[in-house]
Amino acid sequence: MSEPTTPGLLTIGLTTLDVIARPVDALTHTERATMIDGIACAPAGTAGGAAMVAARLGMRVTIVGAVGDDLTGGFVRLGFESVGVDTSLLVAKPGARTSTTLLTVESNGRRSSYHMPGAGTLAAIDGAVTAAARAAGFVHYASVGGAATDGGPGAQLLRAAKASGATVTCDLIGPRRSALDELKRLLPNVDYFMPSAAEAAFLSGSDDIAAAAELFRSLGAGACIIKNGRQGSYVSMGSERHTVPAHAIEPIDTTSCGDSYCAGFIAALARGWLPLEACRFATATAARVAEGLGTLGRLESFAETEKAMRDMALVEGG
Repeated sequence: MSEPTTPGLLTIGLTTLDVIARPVDALTHTERATMIDGIACAPAGTAGGAAMVAARLGMRVTIVGAVGDDLTGGFVRLGFESVGVDTSLLVAKPGARTSTTLLTVESNGRRSSYHMPGAGTLAAIDGAVTAAARAAGFVHYASVGGAATDGGPGAQLLRAAKASGATVTCDLIGPRRSALDELKRLLPNVDYFMPSAAEAAFLSGSDDIAAAAELFRSLGAGACIIKNGRQGSYVSMGSERHTVPAHAIEPIDTTSCGDSYCAGFIAALARGWLPLEACRFATATAARVAEGLGTLGRLESFAETEKAMRDMALVEGG
């Protein structure tokens, strides 16, 4: 049976290559190779990772971002295209390097991360991007802190997308304090703001995620969904407040869980699911990703993830 047609998704923002190795429990300080279980290389980042996962879940996805004109950039483009992501708005910056992150994952799941900055935060907005946002059913904005998007261009894009009927979601990565000023511009045109608990606490100055969610809603966000790892996710939507429990799994790699949660949420909304049920599907999506290595982990399809959502146990007390 063919997949149902769903509205298109435009993701804009951070695009990187992740190189992940597991398990790496110690540096050997020798030239002799140590055998490990797996190494994964895949496009990633708040925009790139969400694009990959949403495409695997059956959405038509276009990525707006930047890579270098190096071999790594070519590999990132190939990775996107391997799952059907449209890369026509992925720009190769002459002379620039492609942003790359090397991650080592210990046997117990702890990670060490080494990031090489590059073109990944240089996503820019032009007429073609604005036209794509106007035509999209969903726009996932992951460019807070972007050199070419902060200070007005990003807010103008989201305003245009909303005026054309798009559903707008927004995520963060490693925000600076100045991100709060940018969010004041963006959030009035954001339907679902989806930070992590750590990001919400950092920007709000409060460890109370419920209070943080209300702050973001007071700045204009239609709803706020705060991703909180094994604690699940906190949902502030309309007059309702919920905690959606996480699944009880043995994680292999949690690197892309936040991006996959956003993508799963959007993919479920695109199929007509109610928002709270979409949060449950998003939780299952993140779990399937965490059970494997890299951006896609063990994620197979929308149907398989829906089945996993029904079958996987929840964290005790959820």
